[in-house]
Amino acid sequence: MIRAGGLRTALDRRFALVERGTTVRTEILAGVTTFLTMAYIVLVNPAILGQAGMPPAAVAAATCFAAAFASILMGFAANTPLALAPGMGLNAYFSFTVVQQMGVPWPVALGCVFLSGVAFLLLTLAGIRQLIVTTIPLHLFAAVAGGIGLFLGFIGLRNAGIVVSNPATSVGLGDLRTPAVGLALFGLLLIAILSVWKIRGAMLIGILATAALGWATGMVEMKVEPYSLTALTGTAFQLDLAGVFGIGGKHGLGLFEILFVFLFVDLFDNLGTLVAVSKRAGLIGPDGHIPRLKPILLTDATATMVGAVAGTSTVTSYVESAAGVQAGGRTGLTAIVTGLLFLATMLVAPYAQLIPIAATAPALILVGGLMMTPLAEVEWDDPEIAIPAFLTVALIPLTFSIANGLAFGLIAHAVLKVMRGRITRADWLLLLLTALFIVRFAYMAAG
Repeated sequence: MIRAGGLRTALDRRFALVERGTTVRTEILAGVTTFLTMAYIVLVNPAILGQAGMPPAAVAAATCFAAAFASILMGFAANTPLALAPGMGLNAYFSFTVVQQMGVPWPVALGCVFLSGVAFLLLTLAGIRQLIVTTIPLHLFAAVAGGIGLFLGFIGLRNAGIVVSNPATSVGLGDLRTPAVGLALFGLLLIAILSVWKIRGAMLIGILATAALGWATGMVEMKVEPYSLTALTGTAFQLDLAGVFGIGGKHGLGLFEILFVFLFVDLFDNLGTLVAVSKRAGLIGPDGHIPRLKPILLTDATATMVGAVAGTSTVTSYVESAAGVQAGGRTGLTAIVTGLLFLATMLVAPYAQLIPIAATAPALILVGGLMMTPLAEVEWDDPEIAIPAFLTVALIPLTFSIANGLAFGLIAHAVLKVMRGRITRADWLLLLLTALFIVRFAYMAAG
């Protein structure tokens, strides 16, 4: 039998608690804090992927399993207080662009997610990741984040019924008198107030409170079905890898586009989150070096592959991990605690299908708003920077495609760089990516 003191000593040796100025108690509290700020994904992810035709109960269980596996692996492999879960933005791209717009069946889309994880793994092992990072300008990183934020916000507003289709103006204001819109507005106000008061788990509390109001007032029908962990089988091992290589015809260069977007957003979302959380935790060296970078990226890639097998969209690092760091988390023990809590949540995950879309829509709106922060890094008074950034930000939500926004931004960046005479041989990858995007648009126009 291991004594409490012996356990603390073993944990200290494994996670360097004393060296990083933390304790087991602090790490546990930090892990709980991170979980509370991330737990909304258990409700929101099924609501988004459910619109791709995936069974919500199975997606909820897969979300919990993927988040648990990834966070625990991150804690042990990289000893970093970084938690992971299916990423917001990429789940919307999966559901609304890949499945609904491009007509790709969701098992095939899961196959694309898996292959993007394989590509991420190979790029990390080969060291090519650094080359890609230096090719894409920093202002486009920020623009993609902001564009995805607007994309999520627009989806949330549409799901809430606040924004609706209008034949004269494309979009317009919905009927605010309907019960569903009123319920969504209540949730939006509640989550906003809780966030301003800095209540931990504000989004989760707001979603559950809004759902409870819907149930209590009869606006939402509540059907409780018998629980079974077999719900996970609705999406687990359903990915269709053979179907991925059959993508063609009306999809054109769809396979390249889908894989590139999944890979690109996962790569830079992970790096951006990693830098933000590592800075907050004081884990970045004076030279800007991030320790244990390779195991962190390998964990991210592995998590995406495992998540696709379980039945969810791309798994990536969560910026909400900063909440746990703010609570004192400094080691991988924080991530492990978060992962264990997600594992426990699997016991109730299938009941996520009882949460109405009017309750999850407000969370999408506010998550989108919180993703606007990186746009402050863009030098908007410099046309060479502002024009590509604006095109990226605007076209992601307006064309319902991360790929279109990124393509326009990257092409504009390359063209302006050429016109200014600043292109060099080192920009060969930038020019290659630009050429591929131009070919893609030409192919789409010809089709």
